[in-house]
Amino acid sequence: MTDVSAGVEYKINVDGNSFLLDSKKYNLLVSILETGSLTAAAKEINVSYRTALNYIDKIESSLDVKVVSTTKGGKGGGGGTSLTDEGYSILKECKKINAIMELHKDVNEIEATIVDINDAKGVMTIKNEEFEINAPLNRNYKIGDEILALISYDNIFLMLEPQTSSIRNILKGQIVEMRLEGEIIRVKINVGGVTLCCDITVSAEKELSLNIGKEVYIGFKAMSVATLKL
Repeated sequence: MTDVSAGVEYKINVDGNSFLLDSKKYNLLVSILETGSLTAAAKEINVSYRTALNYIDKIESSLDVKVVSTTKGGKGGGGGTSLTDEGYSILKECKKINAIMELHKDVNEIEATIVDINDAKGVMTIKNEEFEINAPLNRNYKIGDEILALISYDNIFLMLEPQTSSIRNILKGQIVEMRLEGEIIRVKINVGGVTLCCDITVSAEKELSLNIGKEVYIGFKAMSVATLKL
């Protein structure tokens, strides 16, 4: 069974209604999908049938959607519980978030708002209080949506001067911390009050003559930015 670390919560938004889906409720939906039975799903996550039913009621009442469908069997059985289209969409979104976070455990998080959408170029511009960045266009988003941008540490390039290249996002900042971790140096850069991290090699650190307090530029491609709707 797919699992989620204890304490993880997913903020689910459906038509203006929101709900924090914790690991127990997430795993209940996964188990319903896999077993086709609320009784079996409850047993698999070690809760009572009544508790599982309460979990479903809380999700449905908070989001005002049906997430499961129950069919009654005849004398020979045949009944069961399955996810509705809405329930499956919620589970799929959670799995996507989980996969992104697992893939990029060392990741920068930036809360921002979509301020422009360019269909022709397939990019959208997102902005926080201090700077703007470009990210791949998600057609399920619209201008004004609040999102979380995720950028892996190893997808950020560190430069002394801005360079003209395929890198769409170039930001100026100041080094606030440098720490050796194995064979790489983790550099923390303050960019307009937001701390972003990148990993560089020891040789790159020497070549660039980096030190705490030094002004630098960081760059990352638009395609390296993953986004989640808040």
